[in-house]
Amino acid sequence: MALSYQSQIIEPWGRTPRLPHQVARPQHQDQLPGLIAEASGSGGLLAAGLHRSYGDSGLNPDGLMISMRGLDRFIAFDPATGVLRAEAGVSLDEILRMATPHGWFLPTTPGTRFVTLGGAIANDVHGKNHHRAGSFGRHVRRIGLLRSDAGGLELSAQDRPELFHATLGGLGLTGLIAWAEIALAPIPSTFVDEETVPFANLQEYFRLTAESDGRFEHVSSWIDCSAGGAALGRGVMYRANWSPAGPLTPHAPRQKLQVPVTAPPGLMNRLTLRAFNAAYGGMQRRRQGTARKHYGGAFYPLDAIGGWNRFYGPAGFYQHQFMAPVETQQDAVAEALRTLSAAGQGSFLAVLKSLGPLRSGGLVSFEGPGASLALDFPNRGEATLELLERLDSIVVAAGGKVYPAKDGRMSAATFRAGYPRWRELEALRDPLFSSRFWRRVTHDQ
Repeated sequence: MALSYQSQIIEPWGRTPRLPHQVARPQHQDQLPGLIAEASGSGGLLAAGLHRSYGDSGLNPDGLMISMRGLDRFIAFDPATGVLRAEAGVSLDEILRMATPHGWFLPTTPGTRFVTLGGAIANDVHGKNHHRAGSFGRHVRRIGLLRSDAGGLELSAQDRPELFHATLGGLGLTGLIAWAEIALAPIPSTFVDEETVPFANLQEYFRLTAESDGRFEHVSSWIDCSAGGAALGRGVMYRANWSPAGPLTPHAPRQKLQVPVTAPPGLMNRLTLRAFNAAYGGMQRRRQGTARKHYGGAFYPLDAIGGWNRFYGPAGFYQHQFMAPVETQQDAVAEALRTLSAAGQGSFLAVLKSLGPLRSGGLVSFEGPGASLALDFPNRGEATLELLERLDSIVVAAGGKVYPAKDGRMSAATFRAGYPRWRELEALRDPLFSSRFWRRVTHDQ
């Protein structure tokens, strides 16, 4: 029986919106050309991985979707050089379990390892070491791309460089990423020496960041969004370097906990926010100092809890991650935190970190230099959407941008202000490939 598209409800990590899709699940590369041909004349096509984008950049309800998760084979790996070639459906989790015993690690990693290789490239993901390593796309050497109008292509910075760079952070719109070759980074052990440093306010954070970025490879901070006044921006910084000696042991294969059911509406509210911030901040301040941690706990703390997105209730949640350039970063972050305080809608998981000057060349990549603030909000309907619009206004006024992989509602005007090269990506987009996000932010209004 020929492989074809089947009906399925797909939801992003933010769990809003949940929409019906027509999805095909190939198991072999030779099935891909037929699926692309079958999609001709439809409402567009999009490849998908583990659905860890928070909004609608990974949704295509008006067209068709190819799930790449069944295409998860390692093609080649050189343990002497750390060069890896793999199918696009391989997860970062699987790469780490294979590569770390040989002394290699991902060159940069987001806060979850449950992302596919193709998804990491399409969203040009970044991590706590952006100030040193830049984004994921800087470490991609070659890409195997299938296009509806050109068949199979092999891309690199030397071969078809315009299309190669458009594919980095291109949101899966330049065609289907079938495989990729990346350069891993050497590590002396799978442990980091992580220092926990509390800071009293936003001014102290920026002073601490200026001192830390030159000394530490991995730097990020948790911000207490319930703090205001002289304590605005109070939080805790985590800064780490790889331990120079120790075992090369991969992370545990299973998650420690599972959230079996969706939390009731209203669990995430102002009272629980203040209680969480007080408890978490106090606990972290008591832990200040340096501790040796396995990378699993240091880089992926939330991965220990399967389905943690269910904590936000049946309506789901929105994430808002923005970047403000160096010239405006302190004022923009302060104004964003004051806006949250005034609205009474603080974020439980507020992460502040630096984005460095290194660039991948992606046309709509989320890059710096500047400060990045990521915020999570339970979906309370219009009140939450209005708050996010106010945050967008702060970002645009600061000359910054909102991260497409985390967005499910920004306006076309906000997107275009942050990504003035979007028309170049549109010109190189595969004419068959599209997404709900792309139609939303590029539609002329």
